[in-house]
Amino acid sequence: MLHSTPLHAHRGRALLVAAALLAPAATAPAAHAITSSPATPATTAAPVTTAYEAETATVHGGAIASDRAGYTGSGFVDYGVAAGGYVQFSVTAAHTSLSTLTLRFADPAAADRPVDVSVNGNLVYRALPLTRTAGANTWQSTTITTMLKAGGDTVRVTAAAAGSASLDLDSLTVAVGAANDWSVAMVESTMARFTPNTIGGWSYPVGLYLYGQYLVYQRTHDPAYLSFIKSWVDRFVSSSGKINQSFNNLDSMEAGRLLVILYKETGDARYKTAAAAIRNRLTTYPRTSDGGFWHATSSSRAHQLWGDGTFMLNPFLVEYGNEFNDATYADAETVKQLTVYAAHLQQPNGLLKHAYDESKKASWADPGTGLAPEYWCRADGWYAMAINTVLDDTPAGQPGRAKLVGVLQNLAAAIEHYQDPKTGRWFQVIDKGSRSDDWTETSCSSMFTYALAHGAQKGYLDAHYATVAAKGYQGVLARLSLGSDGLTSLAQISIGTNVGDYAYYIGRTQATNDPHGLGAFLIMNEQLRTG
Repeated sequence: MLHSTPLHAHRGRALLVAAALLAPAATAPAAHAITSSPATPATTAAPVTTAYEAETATVHGGAIASDRAGYTGSGFVDYGVAAGGYVQFSVTAAHTSLSTLTLRFADPAAADRPVDVSVNGNLVYRALPLTRTAGANTWQSTTITTMLKAGGDTVRVTAAAAGSASLDLDSLTVAVGAANDWSVAMVESTMARFTPNTIGGWSYPVGLYLYGQYLVYQRTHDPAYLSFIKSWVDRFVSSSGKINQSFNNLDSMEAGRLLVILYKETGDARYKTAAAAIRNRLTTYPRTSDGGFWHATSSSRAHQLWGDGTFMLNPFLVEYGNEFNDATYADAETVKQLTVYAAHLQQPNGLLKHAYDESKKASWADPGTGLAPEYWCRADGWYAMAINTVLDDTPAGQPGRAKLVGVLQNLAAAIEHYQDPKTGRWFQVIDKGSRSDDWTETSCSSMFTYALAHGAQKGYLDAHYATVAAKGYQGVLARLSLGSDGLTSLAQISIGTNVGDYAYYIGRTQATNDPHGLGAFLIMNEQLRTG
């Protein structure tokens, strides 16, 4: 994990954090310590709110009316009793941002009338219930959260079902969130705290964080971000491309993703050579009887499949295959690995158990099934991110790929089911949030938010998952704060975690600025900024 340390010579870059936040608070909150108490929410500016009257929008299958009391503007839209009519608003957002859409309506029907809400042609809420009102002259509001893009957006509200009485829409109020660039602020803060030599050794948590930093580089093109990544990788890759790693566990392979990236960015063949060392290790790497790569070759982890391992290997491998003309193998292998892991770990409720031991000898393994006892949230988060990446990078006709879409859909339904309705986040032990000692964990909440938003954007998941993700995004932002030194802090991140029982997971240290959380946040935030 990234421990609290004195700031290094790169602290000068911390001055850029304020520039990344377009509307900072007048007084920044104190730096958040490693604690389980809630952080000061990251939002630092009030949203810009604009009301759009329904009678001035584009109306199809309805009529503009004014025969009710209590409406605003010059009238309202009467949808009538049939389904299919819509009101389409043209709205303006100064910047891409998480925003709220509030509908003011009257529904005197005998039952709730649902509407479908689409933004820029994408369905963001299917069958949003407009609750029955006391009468035709009684107006009330309902609000959803979604992303709006900078410039002009269209919001269409369609009557999704027929009713016994007219449905009336008075207005749409749009609140566009503040344009804070939390990705840039987090990267600048981390570069102020650490140099490439002090951020940590070759490891998956640092590799995860630096992959997130690379995503920010892709958007901003700040050369310092890529230079930092390259300087870190160059600590481990010699001038000939030799990398001093045995690659006897999947964790050690995750940072290989950066080797593929640096080859693509620089054309330097030594990164290809180093990446090939991981690819070639797979030729003799041990597997379960049905072909799943062991989590590690050590005796304590032999014969075991951990959900974590799907992210440690598969994104690297599928990207390696695409970059180095090895896609025939890489596409088939990554689909196979995700399929084998899901076959053992995914349960009828859609969630994945943390791990499986084919030998059934591990202390945590059920003697009958070989499964771990709990659903640990970050293990499911690793799998959810890995399956999105493999679906992105394999061809639509790849054998077995369609089955993976079903695996993701079942997992997504479970993720939605177990989302904490109060905070929007997810619990450390996913399905036991009703217990008083379970707690919502930040890194997996970022992972789930990303996976749902990305899956909905790509069409792997129903569009309504974007709304579930938007609630998760708000929950994660509540864990982000600015310290008196102007640097960001992200709180309540589970440190590195093995397989264990309920008490073990609940007792894990809740750290601040651990790279598991920072990397997951950046991946999530870059998706939610642009998705």
